[in-house]
Formats: sequence, structure tokens, C-alpha cells
Amino acid sequence: MLYLVHMTVSIPDNLPTAEADRIKAEEKAYSQNLQKSGKWPHLWRVVGEYANYSVFDVESNDELHDLLSKLPLFKFMKISVTPLAKHPSSIR
Repeated sequence: MLYLVHMTVSIPDNLPTAEADRIKAEEKAYSQNLQKSGKWPHLWRVVGEYANYSVFDVESNDELHDLLSKLPLFKFMKISVTPLAKHPSSIR
């Protein structure tokens, strides 16, 4: 199942820089592992924002929720999810 996921990150100003840097490093490693596994095939930055649009390819709603909730930055994110279906006019 494919999902379009929009994530907006808002790290509190009072979070110590060292802690924020540690969490971001964990986030990068976790997201790159998911990309390598094929579960996160697309990751696009939103210009001018601390946000992204991503496509996830997972087996179920529950798997997507599990993967997203394990993101180290999850508690600092606003996330919206749109399930995707093949378009009848698509040539792919």
C-alpha cells in the first residue's frame, strides 16, 4: 500500500542544541534504513520549511503508524497521511 505523508517538524526553542542534534542524527539513520529497505522510497524537502513530503510503501495502516511513531522526531511533528491508489490514466 502506498501512502503520501506530509511531515512538518517543530523542535522547541528550549530544547538544548546537543539534544536536538542527537535526535536529528538518530532520525537520519532511522529514515535512511527505511529508505534502503524500500519502505520509504521517496523523500522530498519542502522548500523554505522544516517539512517534507514522503511516499511510504508498506503492508498496512498499522505498519505505517508503527514506522512513523518510531521516528525520533515524532513528538515534534505534525503528520498528515493520504492513502494512494493507482490512477486509471497512469501509464506506469
